[in-house]
Amino acid sequence: MTKKIKVANLPDFDMVEHLKTDEDVANYLTVVLEDNDPALLAAALGDIARARGMAEIAKASGIGREALYKALRPNAQPRFDTIARVCAALGVKLVAQARPGTL
Repeated sequence: MTKKIKVANLPDFDMVEHLKTDEDVANYLTVVLEDNDPALLAAALGDIARARGMAEIAKASGIGREALYKALRPNAQPRFDTIARVCAALGVKLVAQARPGTL
């Protein structure tokens, strides 16, 4: 007989634990960008910043640590300037690609 597991007993999932390489980060951002959801992008950048060290990313981006946490929380709507500064601090760039059949 299979033992049943209660959902409440499952461990919490934290994406940060799975962002170990630059390729992991690039793949994660690619999937997130396909959803066209700015709040999801902000949360994903927050995950990546936490994986790399929020204090270091705050310093490199010139954004205060507390302001960075606030800007990159789930459902945040950060300005493009904030996204660009965080991406630069993380060493990633966002790239536009034409979708087949849309032009």
